[in-house]
This record gives sequence, C-alpha cells and structure tokens, in this order.
Amino acid sequence: MTAAAHGAHLAQLNVATLRHPLDDPRIAPFVDLLDPINAAADGTPGFVWRLVGEGSDDATALRPAGENVIVNLTVWESQEALWDFTYRSGHLEAVRRRRDWFARHVEAHLVLWWIPVGHIPSVAEALERLAGLRTHGPTPHAFTFTSSYTPAEAAAHGSVPLPAGDTAAP
Repeated sequence: MTAAAHGAHLAQLNVATLRHPLDDPRIAPFVDLLDPINAAADGTPGFVWRLVGEGSDDATALRPAGENVIVNLTVWESQEALWDFTYRSGHLEAVRRRRDWFARHVEAHLVLWWIPVGHIPSVAEALERLAGLRTHGPTPHAFTFTSSYTPAEAAAHGSVPLPAGDTAAP
C-alpha cells in the first residue's frame, strides 16, 4: 500500500551550518542554485509543499536552528519521490558540493517522518523530530533514508494517524 493510500505524506527537514554568510562570494554558487533547485522541486512529481520565509521564495532567511544554520523543510507524497528529487535530479549537484558551503555535521542533519495528508509541519515540530533522531536514533517517529519506516509502522508506533478503517499492519 502506498503512503498516500495510508493517508500519509513524508516530511523532511535538513539543516546546514553555513561556512560563510549568504552574501559572501564563496557562497554565491549555492545562492545561485536556490531558485532553479526550488523551482525543480516545486515541479517534481510527488512534491507537496516547502517552507518559505515571508515575502521570500526560499527559507534561507529563517534561522530557527541557529544564526548560521539554514533549514529546508518539505513534504512529499512518498519517500521515493523525495529520493528521486534529492539524488536523481539537478539537486544532486548541490549535494555533491555541500562541503564547499556547509560545515560537516557530527550529529544527524536530516530527519524524515510521516504526517497525515493535509498536515503542514511546523518548524518547531521538525526540530523536535531532529532532536529525537539525534537522541534516540532512527525510530518510526524520526528516521533517515537508510533507516526508514513505513507509514503503517509509524501508525503502529502512534506517530501518524491512519484514516478510519485502515489498519497498521504492514
């Protein structure tokens, strides 16, 4: 059964600590990629929503995780849709060059979790999921691409409600 059939979408948060301020010329190649990558995400099959700052096309001005930390919070119809965008599109160029622009994270910097279809996660919710992953490791409540859980497993754990009449059996 697909994630959407379970009444679930996949939320993801990733955080990145800037090596230099966004207006520094060394970060310019990253800044130049923002609009095309965000436009590509918006048009990708399976994309649902992304966080943007008020009056902005991206979320780089929001700093809820620290002064030098940028956040990317999105919602996808499935884990496969997010994976395809992340690793099988022009976004991969930014992933490959991330060390040019961002400090290496010792702790987890990406978290995934299932949400009910129609729910828009708050930044606070996303940061709580990341903190949970950092504290407890991957669970149905907060996981990664390499240690993932299905919507049914998350529902059985109480992390995402299923539609009426559905069961949590995988």
